[in-house]
Amino acid sequence: MNKYFIFCQGDILLTKEGAVPFGLKPPVELQPWEMVTTLEGAVVAALSFPVTNHPDFQMVPLRKSFHILSPEDYQLAGKCAELVYFHQNTRFCGVCGAPMRWQTEISKQCSECGKELWPSLATAIIVRVTRGDEILMVHAHSFRDRHYGLVAGFVETGETLEECVQREVWEETHLRVTNIRYFASQPWPYPSGLMVGFTADYLSGDLQLQKAELSSGGWFRRDNLPCLPDPSSIAYRLIMDWAK
Repeated sequence: MNKYFIFCQGDILLTKEGAVPFGLKPPVELQPWEMVTTLEGAVVAALSFPVTNHPDFQMVPLRKSFHILSPEDYQLAGKCAELVYFHQNTRFCGVCGAPMRWQTEISKQCSECGKELWPSLATAIIVRVTRGDEILMVHAHSFRDRHYGLVAGFVETGETLEECVQREVWEETHLRVTNIRYFASQPWPYPSGLMVGFTADYLSGDLQLQKAELSSGGWFRRDNLPCLPDPSSIAYRLIMDWAK
């Protein structure tokens, strides 16, 4: 009996009841080229076309499945989605061009030169900046709704996580921060990220938003918070930890 983590363009196949399919055979027909790998006893596959109008199954955006699946299945689904992304982007060796083959559940090896590959993570920081009883929140152009989040950005080559926090806050808001402290981390499989959360205190500067990335932002008190991020995000956890 296997669980089947089947994806198509960022969506995951679930039963109509909202569960990961489970059984002796795949819930839908899978072609040989759609099979990706196995992970922790589960079968991972990527459909060429989405499943539509099926009486037993539905396609659900992976991020929305956080509200449907158990924490364990959601975490495993995220890992499986990252392996699908890894597989689709590493079909051929970057050294000699030969086909890559699965070596373990989470790594590949070149069929000719022996080059080994593991999924790479795009590490990003996200930081809760506070000033007295106020929190800094921003709305990015990339947000699909009207929620406000926290300053975040990808770590650059050659910098520490703390240096990235200082740089991103300065670039996006023209503020300086101090007392940077680690909060928590979160896998973010959209498609293969790791969010590292921090808290920091305002040090100096006047708020000047980076218009290329941010559409709005400001300081908020607990009694006038804007629309919050989805509870699945570490941004929400950082904000609620402060709000409580």
